[in-house]
Amino acid sequence: MRLFLLLTTLLLISGELLANDRVRLQEAGFASSHELGQNNLERKSQSVLTYLWVDVYAAAFYAPARASARQAVATPLTQRLELYYFRAIDRQDVIKAAWVALERQHDAATLKRLRPEIDALHATFRDINPGDRYALNFNPGSGLTLELNGKTTFTSQDPELAKAYLGIWLAPNGLSDKLRTSLLAE
Repeated sequence: MRLFLLLTTLLLISGELLANDRVRLQEAGFASSHELGQNNLERKSQSVLTYLWVDVYAAAFYAPARASARQAVATPLTQRLELYYFRAIDRQDVIKAAWVALERQHDAATLKRLRPEIDALHATFRDINPGDRYALNFNPGSGLTLELNGKTTFTSQDPELAKAYLGIWLAPNGLSDKLRTSLLAE
């Protein structure tokens, strides 16, 4: 009887958690496609990042229709990573988390080379409020842009910076392996 109650409770809780992700993704309201320059990108995936049972943000990954999410990252093709925040976060906490992931993913020489561009990117950050929307866009011809609530706040022509910074979410040993797996799922 105890086993039955335990299994029933787990099933009810897991259904509620799944429903919560659906509700959160509806709240984020990610478009099914996005026009980036001359490229029409389609949403390949979307997921919610939860930290210690708290939903922090929803993420959506966009790439050309002809490519999978994994192909877009590996090639690299034009792509967009959009984040919709559910919680207020101090800009210094965002920067600290980015550096933790970057230091896990790259050697000291690479980070030294990229540091001026990363610092310039971080200088554009501000404290995050619920409902804020950040997006990283990469186009092989025009580089990396960062948007905050639809306005471009940073631009770089450095493809190595683009790969490294998008890698915080899309490469191994980034912020969340679970989120990465979900965003790159076929």
